[in-house]
Amino acid sequence: MIGQKWKKRLLLCALCFFILGGISRNASAVESRTAAAENVGTEAAALPGLTYEGSMELSYAEQFSVDYYEGGFALITIGGTDRFLVVPEGAEAPEDLDGDIAVLRQPIENIYLVATSAMDLFAAIDGLDSIRLSGTSAENWYVDAAREAMEEGSIVYAGKYSAPDYELILSENCGLAVESTMINHTPEVQETLESFGIPVLVERSSYESHPLGRVEWMKLYGVLLGKEELAEEKFQEQQAMLESVESQENTGKTVAFFYITSVGYANVRKSGDYVSKMIELAGGNYIFQDLGGEENAMSTMNMEMEQFYAKARDADYIIYNSTIDGELQTIDQLLDKSALLADFKAVKEGNVWCTQKNMFQETTGIGTMIVDIHRMLTEEAPNLTELTYMYKLQ
Repeated sequence: MIGQKWKKRLLLCALCFFILGGISRNASAVESRTAAAENVGTEAAALPGLTYEGSMELSYAEQFSVDYYEGGFALITIGGTDRFLVVPEGAEAPEDLDGDIAVLRQPIENIYLVATSAMDLFAAIDGLDSIRLSGTSAENWYVDAAREAMEEGSIVYAGKYSAPDYELILSENCGLAVESTMINHTPEVQETLESFGIPVLVERSSYESHPLGRVEWMKLYGVLLGKEELAEEKFQEQQAMLESVESQENTGKTVAFFYITSVGYANVRKSGDYVSKMIELAGGNYIFQDLGGEENAMSTMNMEMEQFYAKARDADYIIYNSTIDGELQTIDQLLDKSALLADFKAVKEGNVWCTQKNMFQETTGIGTMIVDIHRMLTEEAPNLTELTYMYKLQ
């Protein structure tokens, strides 16, 4: 009887420990996110046994930095808090390194990639050979190279961010897990991976204030894989696309970007979201200028259709976001989702567009998407047959 009582007490203690631990971990995650904006861009760290040479020049990205040291060493800092020392092949990490710095020894192989926005950046710098495990199944990839690699078996599914297949990950000698900030909702997963000796890099590209800041994260992955020159070259291509339209005058035309949810709301991007900023950079005016924004650049909100109607009915252009419920082909299909849209100016004038489903996964195409929107706003319909990420509804 006494033994049974103690069992119950121990079980209760364990449960309390788990709950309190979860609260503490979640609080720490929030603290880290809050501190990020204050700490990014601090001075280069002095590392024992290493001589500082310089830092990576970044054009738009604010959520990471890279400091270089003699001998090919590089210190990556993410969000001002998470630090990783990239150690070149054949070299050793310095002794007395701060305990909070994770060591990444090149070549970095058998990566478990969970952050979907990073896959296209790895593909752009010919880095898929370094990825062995995916947090997204093959049928849900719109990055062709990633889907093909999974179909061929060179990349295998290892479970989503909240339920990884630890046995598979360990059996594949995973050298690094690249997670999105969703991992902050399940901190015990990160703790488990790290307890197995697998470094966890939480990418924060969705927190970048400028759309091309997201693309610039390919430079970070270039450091990891030793492909910095190629990353710089690919980034410059997208930057050139932006510069080709950025210098032109604003068209004064308004654009609504949204989709209709399964329960009849209009899901729209907030004013500070990177999609609304792409519209502005392309020479348009996002129709919802007063929705505010949040730290997370992926912020959206649901709006009652009556409210959406009142704010967006006079928009010059509509772009329907196909990511959630699939691509549309006709305006009639759009009107099936809400008859109210028939009164919209853009619908009456035939200025209704739909995104391709690959738009959000193909991070390297942000410059191209800005050019697409600019062409939509400035060119006549016959010239718009070669857009990459959008098409016109008939």
